Amino acid sequence: MTGVTVGYALCGSFCTFSKTIPQIKELVSRGYKVLPIMSETAYTTDTRFGKAEEFISEIERITENKIIHTISGAEPIGPKKMCDLLVIAPCTGNTLSKLTNGVTDTAVTMAAKSHLRIKRPVLLCIATNDGLGASAQNIGRLLNTRNFYFVPFGQDDPATKPNSLVARFELIPDCVESALECKQYQPVIV
Repeated sequence: MTGVTVGYALCGSFCTFSKTIPQIKELVSRGYKVLPIMSETAYTTDTRFGKAEEFISEIERITENKIIHTISGAEPIGPKKMCDLLVIAPCTGNTLSKLTNGVTDTAVTMAAKSHLRIKRPVLLCIATNDGLGASAQNIGRLLNTRNFYFVPFGQDDPATKPNSLVARFELIPDCVESALECKQYQPVIV
């Protein structure tokens, strides 16, 4: 996909970074230019899943771009038409709520707001422990909102986490192609 730039935003579902970083690599291998974005929390927090500095280094190496990690850094994304598509992977329940309610207080939500103002597609790859709880209403609203598309998702551990939903990260590259054509990849619920 020569000439197509994908903004790729990561929020704080740290346990899914090992699933999302390979998808960034796959998009680059398919010829997409990838512009990395991270929420301030994702950019600065060390967890049991890895150190922030290591994730930053790996993502910047793969994409050959510096990560946008501030609200002021993300604001020009729309006006300067920096991306053809914005992927948010992982998209947490917190970010779902902010997107649904127009809250712009992170680099990721600003990237989405700025990108949506020029009516370009946003692809959400959800990872939330309350997808069938408090976040269900936000998922429902965004499924019915223009320019939002979803990577297919389902319960990841119904026995011990019955409200948890996680998208199929491995489908991100195919979903990017669909969203660029303004089509929802099907089926949405897997």
